Amino acid sequence: MPQIVVVDYGMGNLRSVAKAIEHVTDNQDVIISSRAEDIANADRVVFPGQGAARDCMRELAERDLQQVVISAAKEKPFLGICMGMQVLLSHSEENNGIDCLGLYDGNVRFFGNDLKGAQGEKLKIPHMGWNEVKHAGDHPLWQGISDNSRFYFVHSFYIDPADKQLVAATTNYGLEFVSAIAKDNVFAVQCHPEKSAHDGLQLLKNFTQWNGA
Repeated sequence: MPQIVVVDYGMGNLRSVAKAIEHVTDNQDVIISSRAEDIANADRVVFPGQGAARDCMRELAERDLQQVVISAAKEKPFLGICMGMQVLLSHSEENNGIDCLGLYDGNVRFFGNDLKGAQGEKLKIPHMGWNEVKHAGDHPLWQGISDNSRFYFVHSFYIDPADKQLVAATTNYGLEFVSAIAKDNVFAVQCHPEKSAHDGLQLLKNFTQWNGA
């Protein structure tokens, strides 16, 4: 049976991600694993996460998972979620700066403490709650999901990729930020599809059926 591995590096809402994927697939085995061998042998890989980039990179290093995650992102259908998208970039501004996995050139930036809404109101950080996701183009993972559908977010940092062709969606919260990226067999989102009701489940279902092309 084809296998989807949810990468376990000690951070993130792994159980809810795995349960949501199990809910939308009936022909693939879904496992949570911190074993490099399982990740390398998976048919599809989900790289979730929440919290701090420095903690994420430390946990990946302690489990010796950096290279197998990078290899998976180069070789097979790969879904990054929240922190699992941010650390695909080369650097994060968090905590005076931290080098990340470097799959894509770019920075992870702090929203700032003076973020203002359209009416000049002060916006809270972290950005938490439902917000619209505007598609930057067609992609198999957007199938069945209307443009500007609302997804659930929890984050204080956003990605700023050097290659704007990576951008698969944007969201506005005081500023327009990149909320999804896509290239080849990689798709990654800032939001939490496992917490985003019907459209989130549709995105996960699309991923389980996607061949990475």
